Amino acid sequence: MKIAIASDHRGVTYKNEIIKYLKANNYEIIDCSPQNTATDDYPDFAFKVCENVVNKTAEIGILLCRTGIGMSIAANKVKGIRCAKINSEEDAILSRNDNGANVMSFNYTEKIENIFKYIEAFINAEVLNDERHKRRVQKIINYEEKN
Repeated sequence: MKIAIASDHRGVTYKNEIIKYLKANNYEIIDCSPQNTATDDYPDFAFKVCENVVNKTAEIGILLCRTGIGMSIAANKVKGIRCAKINSEEDAILSRNDNGANVMSFNYTEKIENIFKYIEAFINAEVLNDERHKRRVQKIINYEEKN
């Protein structure tokens, strides 16, 4: 599996730890924020990750910023992206099962060991496993297509 990842300048340490963890578990990584500066803008990195997912260069994306919220908001502006701000293993699983999420965002104040668990839960979760969830996500996609 190929995973696109990016962080703002404050999340670089966490991003690098996640990359190391993912590579050790045989995932291919696309680092969409290989260089950060104190004045970088997180939307630029969110868009790069999401473009990789939409273009199928990567299967999923991971975003990191102070709260995880800004990255998630930016990501969800990209057509075809459903980004979830993940705070637990349950969030990770349900965002895939119920919402077909293809990008996850994290705050870098969470314990890194927890983030590893959340990522694995997201990766291993079944995507859209119920007809009602498929119907709901399709409504979102239809709305996105019209607007």
